[in-house]
Amino acid sequence: MVEFKQLKIELPNTKEGGTIDGNYAVISLNRPDALNALQTETLKEIYLALEEMETDKDIRCVVLRGTKDFTKKPAFSAGADLATGFGKGLSPTVAADMMLAMQQKIRYYNLIEAFPKPLIGAVDGFALGGGCELSLVCDIIIATKRAIFGFPEIHRGIFPANGGTQRMARHIGQARAMKMIYFGEQFSGEQMHDWGYVSFLTEEGDEFEKVIAEKAKFLGSAPTTSLAIIKKAVKYGTQAGLDVGLQFEMMGFGLNSTSSDVAEGISAFNRKVKCPQCAGKGKFEDGTTCPNCKGAKRIRDSPKYKGF
Repeated sequence: MVEFKQLKIELPNTKEGGTIDGNYAVISLNRPDALNALQTETLKEIYLALEEMETDKDIRCVVLRGTKDFTKKPAFSAGADLATGFGKGLSPTVAADMMLAMQQKIRYYNLIEAFPKPLIGAVDGFALGGGCELSLVCDIIIATKRAIFGFPEIHRGIFPANGGTQRMARHIGQARAMKMIYFGEQFSGEQMHDWGYVSFLTEEGDEFEKVIAEKAKFLGSAPTTSLAIIKKAVKYGTQAGLDVGLQFEMMGFGLNSTSSDVAEGISAFNRKVKCPQCAGKGKFEDGTTCPNCKGAKRIRDSPKYKGF
């Protein structure tokens, strides 16, 4: 794995130096003194890390988060690092230059979104401006109750131009997106959960870490072919009309049907193994019936998907 200046990478324990128990990796934005503010270089590093993980069979899901070792306040990302400017040779007073500056950033947001494996955004603290836009290219959002989402750009005379106007409206509807962007208000993790943007809402600390590990571990063990097709069908099939999207879905189902994941899923459904809770006895020593197998002694086996 390449060394990154602005990221911290955690890998599965099946890889040298890996510490994670599960088929997933964690990418942490690691600029705590700047509340993980985003530079174009930060986005480039995220993309390059994902590019390495794209063909790594040991990594079947990725968590994108802010560093746990925050020095000021917890943050996924507080937004663009305005101190770095817009890029060498680009003037903020030249329209064509500003279009090019946004194009350079949006290219990386699009590449991150196109990562073919599940991408979980884990948000604790600030997800503002470009940081909120970064959460928009994730597939699932896990957030704490102290998470804060918003687009404060209007207060600086600008607006979210890294996909914010387009992606947020598609996620939560035009009226709510307009409210967020027009007024530059901040919204809690609870509010965004009520609006359907946040998938899983937790308390901060141990519960947050537990849910991240639980969901990432599940997706890291799930049928990878199905997940890849689901992602493309939802992300891209919905950008076309319904008839086109349904054709996309049907073709995807056909492709998925030939995968080893499907064969394993059906085989596991028909396999019976000893109930692990009662050691295949159906009852415990006190005579009570095992609730897991309900006295049957054997249960259906869990599928063991091998991945791509």
